[in-house]
Amino acid sequence: MREMRGAPGKRRRDDSGREELEAIRAAVAEQEKKTVHVNEFITVSELADILKIPATQIVSFAFKHLGLMVTINQRMDFDQIELIAGEFGFIAVREAEYAAAPTEAKVEDTPEQLLFRPPVVTIMGHVDHGKTSLLDYIRKANVVAGEAGGITQHIGAYHVTLANGKHITFLDTPGHQAFTAMRARGAQVTDIVVLVVAADDSVMPQTIEAISHAKNAGVPMIVAINKIDLPAANALKVKQELLNHGVVLEDFGGQTLHTEVSAKKGTGVSELLDQILLQAEILDLKANPNRKATGAVVEAQLDAGKGPVATVLVQNGTLRVGDDFICGLYSGRVRALLDERGKAVKIAGPAIPVQVLGLTGVPMAGDQFIAVADASEAREIAQRRERLDREAKSRRTAKGAVSLEDFMAQSGAGEKRTLKLLIKADQGGPAEALADALQQLSNEEVQVEVVQRSVGAITESDILLAKASGAIIVGFHVRPDNKARQSAEREGVDIKLYKIIYEAVADVKLALEGLLRPEEKEVVLGEAEVREVFKVSKVGLIAGCSVRHGVVTRAGKVRVVRNGVEVFSGTIHSLRRFKDDVKEVKEGFECGIGVENFNDIKVGDLLECFRMESVARTLQPAHAG
Repeated sequence: MREMRGAPGKRRRDDSGREELEAIRAAVAEQEKKTVHVNEFITVSELADILKIPATQIVSFAFKHLGLMVTINQRMDFDQIELIAGEFGFIAVREAEYAAAPTEAKVEDTPEQLLFRPPVVTIMGHVDHGKTSLLDYIRKANVVAGEAGGITQHIGAYHVTLANGKHITFLDTPGHQAFTAMRARGAQVTDIVVLVVAADDSVMPQTIEAISHAKNAGVPMIVAINKIDLPAANALKVKQELLNHGVVLEDFGGQTLHTEVSAKKGTGVSELLDQILLQAEILDLKANPNRKATGAVVEAQLDAGKGPVATVLVQNGTLRVGDDFICGLYSGRVRALLDERGKAVKIAGPAIPVQVLGLTGVPMAGDQFIAVADASEAREIAQRRERLDREAKSRRTAKGAVSLEDFMAQSGAGEKRTLKLLIKADQGGPAEALADALQQLSNEEVQVEVVQRSVGAITESDILLAKASGAIIVGFHVRPDNKARQSAEREGVDIKLYKIIYEAVADVKLALEGLLRPEEKEVVLGEAEVREVFKVSKVGLIAGCSVRHGVVTRAGKVRVVRNGVEVFSGTIHSLRRFKDDVKEVKEGFECGIGVENFNDIKVGDLLECFRMESVARTLQPAHAG
C-alpha cells in the first residue's frame, strides 16, 4: 500500500521534471532563433537580410545611437554588427567556420623573436598627378607603356633595394577603391601612404578621397608634391589647399612630412625615400622571420600557362617553395615563387611581395594567406569555407531572382530600385576595385548590387546565374566563350565588356540615371490678364483676356491666380480669337479662354498657362561620413 501511495508523488515529480526539461529546451530553441551567424565586414544590406529588417532601420539606428553615417553598401566591423544586432533583439555570433584558421596562425610571437622589417608603402593620389611615374623612376623600369588609357589597371607590388642597402616595398594601385577593398577584407597591409599631388594642379576629388582613406586606416601619410620642374608649379598653393583638408605639413607646424619632387627628372626622390625610412623607424616595424609565413593577397589572376597565380605580400614569417598553405577559399602547395621581375626565388621573408604558384583556385585581393605544417587541416578549412561561400551565393541568388512584375510593383511602391551586376575580371584586384567603385554609385533611390565577382572568362554558368538573379554581366579584360555568347543571346542576358575601370563606372552611372524616376518640372508658357467675363449658354463663363507675355496654348494647363494666390488649377477647354477656335495666342493679342470645371473667374485674375515636363535626373551618390 505504501508503494501505491508513493506512486502519485513520484509521477508528479517526473511530470515536474519533464516540464522543467521542456521549458529549458524551449528557452534554448528561442535563444537559437535569436542567434545569427555573421562574417565580419558584411554590408548593412547583408545584415538587414540576415536580421530580416529594413536596411533603413539599421542606417537610422547607426546615425542616432552610434553616431555613424552609413550607407547600405558600407561594410561594418564585428563590434558594430554586434551592437546593431543586439539593438534589434539578436545575438551576433562570428561565423566560427569561416573564422577558423590553421593552428600555426594562432601562435603568438615573443618580443625576442621579432626583428625589423621593411615598410610597405602605398602610393595614392589623383589620376595624372604622377603616381606611376614616381614609382617608375624609383624602380628604373617603364611600367606605363601598354597600359590602356594611360591608367594603371592592375595592382602591383614591388620590392626596392636602396643604395644604402635598406629595403622598401611599394604597392601601386589602380584606384583608392582597391585600397579600401583590401582593408574591408581585413588585409591591413599598408604601413605608410605616399600622397602624390601635382604642383601645377590642385587638390582634386581623388586627392581628398586618398586623404580620407589614409585617415580612416590610421596610416601615417607623406606628401610628395610632384611636377615641381614645370613652369606652372606652385607648391605653396598645394600646401595651403591641403591645410583646408586637415593635412598640416611640417612647414605649417604640423606632423605630416612632405617633399617636393620631380618624377620626370628625379629631383627630391632620394629625400622622399629617406622620409619613408625615417617614418618606418618611428613606426618600429617588426616581424618574426623564423616561423611559417602569413600574409595577404595583393593580386590574383588565372594565367594561361601557370594556372592560378597570386601576388602575396608576406607579413610575418618566411615563405618557402614546398610549403603547404591555405588562402581564402583555397588550399595548395607552393610549386614556385617568383619575384616582381619573374625571377624564381626559393624564399620570401617579411614585407616581401612574391608571386605564388600552386593554388587550386583564384583567391580575391585581401584574402589571408597562411603557410601550414598540416596540409589536411588546411584542406578541411578550405572545404568548409567553400561550402559557406556556396551557401551565401545561393542566398543572394534566391533573393535576387525577381520577375519584371516584381520590379514594376517595387517601382510603384516607391521603394529603392536595384541594378544587379555580375562582375568577371582577369585579376582579383580589379574585380574587387570595380565592385566597390560601382557600389559607391548607389543612393537613396537606386542601388547597385554585385551578385558575384570572380576571376576568369565569362562562362555559361555565369550566364545562368545572371539570368536567375536578373543581373547584367560586366566583363573587365575578359570575354565570353562561344557557348556563353550563344547562351546569353538565348537567355536575353546583357554582357558589357570594358578595358578601363572608369568607362565601366560611367556606363553604370548612366544606367542608374535611367532607373531614377524622372523629375516633373513645370514650364510656364505665358500669362493672360482677365479684362472681362462673359456668360455663354451651354458653355459657362468665358474670360476675355489680354496675353501679357509668352503664349497661351490650347494644349497647356492653366492656373487661376487672384491677388497672388492660386485659386484653381486645371485645363483649358476652349481658346478663341474672335469667333474662331485657335491652338495658341501670342503676347499682345486678345482672346477668350474657357477653364474647364471652374465658373468663378473674376476681372483682374491672372491665367498662367504652363505644361509639365519629365526631366531625366542625374545621379548624386550617397556619401558616408
